[in-house]
Amino acid sequence: MTANQWKDRVMADPKSLPEVRAGIDAIDAELVRLLAERQALVRAAARFKADEQAVRAPARVEQVVASARERAEAAGLSPVVAESVWRAMISAFIDLELAEQASKATDAR
Repeated sequence: MTANQWKDRVMADPKSLPEVRAGIDAIDAELVRLLAERQALVRAAARFKADEQAVRAPARVEQVVASARERAEAAGLSPVVAESVWRAMISAFIDLELAEQASKATDAR
């Protein structure tokens, strides 16, 4: 069952805690798939970044977080939760980019 099917079924009238948890698990599986897609794009973007400042891109981070907060509010998600999740996600991807940059620099030596 897809995340959307679970959402339609469970959000309407969950019958038990295991049913709610199964719905959460289905959503988590979809989130993992989407994060893998995001990671591929982050890696593609990294090819265009020359240094650590370009990777960290604080202005871009703030733009992405502000957008996530706006989308969250429109979707019924707490903007505070969205901001926390997005900042953690962005931080993890920045760490990944920096590690890959460092690895390439080491390999080039």
